[in-house]
Amino acid sequence: MPTAVVTGASSGIGEATARALSAAGFTVLAAARRRDRIERLAEEIDAIALPCDITNPDDVARLADAFGDRLDLLVNNAGGAKGMVDVTDADLDDWRWMYETNVLGTVAVTQALAPALINSGAGTIINVGSTAGRVAYEGGGGYTAAKHALAVVTETLRLELNGQPVRISEIAPGMVKTEEFSLTRFEGDVARAEAVYAGVDEPLLAQDIADAITWVATRPPHVDIDLMVIKPVAQAAQHKVHRRPQ
Repeated sequence: MPTAVVTGASSGIGEATARALSAAGFTVLAAARRRDRIERLAEEIDAIALPCDITNPDDVARLADAFGDRLDLLVNNAGGAKGMVDVTDADLDDWRWMYETNVLGTVAVTQALAPALINSGAGTIINVGSTAGRVAYEGGGGYTAAKHALAVVTETLRLELNGQPVRISEIAPGMVKTEEFSLTRFEGDVARAEAVYAGVDEPLLAQDIADAITWVATRPPHVDIDLMVIKPVAQAAQHKVHRRPQ
């Protein structure tokens, strides 16, 4: 069976991806900080749970040891946003968290697992970016900066690993309604989190992105989907979303 590591697997896109890959025949290692959630998930889908903070070098080293010298798929999903303020009012601690989680953590995990991916003879790295990594928007400077950086890291990896048996993809979702993304961004403010999706007909769901990740991962090994941008029909652009009158 092919093997896969999914980071940030305790909820949202990461959890949905772990479920989808398991259903597609992968042996999945679900990595996330919250032990209780990934252990419950692992029991449900017959996966392996590994508590892991991708910004902690010791945790990343344990992740690299889990599958030994062979790995078929790495889904770098762990990340997130904090705050929605102008650059001139930025909380630099929030910016550091976003950069460490979305960029440095992804790089650390990729460094640690690259040898096993190459050794598989047909490895795949899928980085979960965002439309925020393509277009800036007001109030989102820290998150857009981090996701732009992740997009460039992905492109650079493709150049540097050219000639190795590893393909590199980025999935860039637009508006996805998950249980925690906006709650984390707004520090648990339920009203602000819900307002993000107010009046929007059918925002994307975590399963939509998981389906896309699984499709990319299961293409023939000579096929590399460089970039897939996915938005709900209601979202024409980062700044233009159709909303029903409230």
